[in-house]
Amino acid sequence: MEMFEMRWKAAYESSLNAVKARLRCFECCIKCLGGVPYASLLATILCFSGVALFCGCGHVALTKVEKIVQLYFSNNPSDHVLLIDVIQMMQYVIYGVASFFFLYGIILLAEGFYTTSSVKEIHGEFKTTVCGRCISGMFVFLTYLLGIAWLGVFGFSAVPVFIYYNMWSACQTISSPPVNLTMVIEEICVDVRQYGIIPWNASPGKACGSTLTTICNTSEFDLSYHLFIVACAGAGATVIALLIYMMATTYNFAVLKFKSREDCCTKF
Repeated sequence: MEMFEMRWKAAYESSLNAVKARLRCFECCIKCLGGVPYASLLATILCFSGVALFCGCGHVALTKVEKIVQLYFSNNPSDHVLLIDVIQMMQYVIYGVASFFFLYGIILLAEGFYTTSSVKEIHGEFKTTVCGRCISGMFVFLTYLLGIAWLGVFGFSAVPVFIYYNMWSACQTISSPPVNLTMVIEEICVDVRQYGIIPWNASPGKACGSTLTTICNTSEFDLSYHLFIVACAGAGATVIALLIYMMATTYNFAVLKFKSREDCCTKF
C-alpha cells in the first residue's frame, strides 16, 4: 500500500511539474508575441508586396510600351530614341527603388522591434541615448518624405493607365459603335503625341480605325494595360504601407522621447 502511494505521489508530482513547465513556456510565448511590433510588421509586408508589384510589373510594361510605339506610332527611329532612353533610365531607377525599399523596410522593422516596450520589459530596464533618439527622429523625417514622394509616384503611375483606358475605350467604340455615333469609324483616332510620348513631328504619331483595333487586339497591348493597372495598385499599397510606417515611427519616437525623461514612469 505504501509503495502504491509513493508511486502515485511521484506520478502526480511529475505531472504537476510538466504542467508548470508548459505554463511557463506559454507565458514566455505570450510575452514574445506581445513584443512583436504588429504595425511595423504589417507595413513591411505591405511595402514589400507593393514595391514588388510596382517594380516588376512596371519594368515589363515599359518594355511592351517601347515595342508598341516602334511598331505602330513611330516609323523613324530618331523620333523615339528619347523615349527609349527614358524607358531605360526608368528601368534602372526601378532597380534602385526595389533595393532601397528592401533595406529600408528591414531597418524600420528592426527599429520597431527594438523600441517596443514589451521587448524592453523582457530584456531588462529601459535605456535610451541621445543617439538613439536622433536616429528614431531621422526615421520619422525620412518616412514622411518618402510618403510624400510616393504620393507623386502613385499619381504618375495612374497616367499610363489613363492613356491605355482611352485607347481601350476608342477600340470598344470601333468594335461596337453606338447608335447615335455621327462620325466615321476610320476617323476615331488616338494620338500619342499629345501625351508627350513622342515629338509632334513623329510619323504617323496616331492610330485610327482598323489600325487602332489591331493594336488593341495585340498581346502586347493587353498585357501592358493590365501590368500598368497592377503597378498602380502596387504604388497605392506602398503609400498605405508608408502611412502605417509614419504612425509607427512617430509612436516609437514619442516613446523614446517620453521614457528618456528622468521623472517619467517606465510603464504605461
